[in-house]
Amino acid sequence: MDEITRLVWHEVAPKGAQALFGVHHYITTGTNLPEEMIHLVFLRVSQINGCAHCIDLHTRDLLKTMPLDKVVLLPVWAEVPHLFSLQYRAALAWAEVVTRVSETHASDASYAAAAAAFEPRDLVDLTIAIAAMNAFNRLGVPFRLPVKAKP
Repeated sequence: MDEITRLVWHEVAPKGAQALFGVHHYITTGTNLPEEMIHLVFLRVSQINGCAHCIDLHTRDLLKTMPLDKVVLLPVWAEVPHLFSLQYRAALAWAEVVTRVSETHASDASYAAAAAAFEPRDLVDLTIAIAAMNAFNRLGVPFRLPVKAKP
């Protein structure tokens, strides 16, 4: 069965893309969040959402600063707490809660745990990062953005 050619969303709606990439630029240059944490959260959100393009992209980004052994265990990060700092674990937990907000409703307990690990501005910036990656995933999946991985 032949694949259907899908739209290249950022070419069809360049102003929308510019706005979304503006949020991405803010996250990567205008926050105090460590770059590695940003990519870790981006990857975890993308794993939950099943966005092949973003999983491919952010795995490659993480492998620049994080050992392969650690990256491959990201889906089960809670089972290997010794591999991730307390703040990274809090970021990953919050990323999962916010990504699954229709199920979790961002409970008071989840919020309190995230708020205990981050300064107020950093928690807001982290939440913006999570929201932005969810938005990118919701474009990457339906428009089937390509991956760099080769057969």
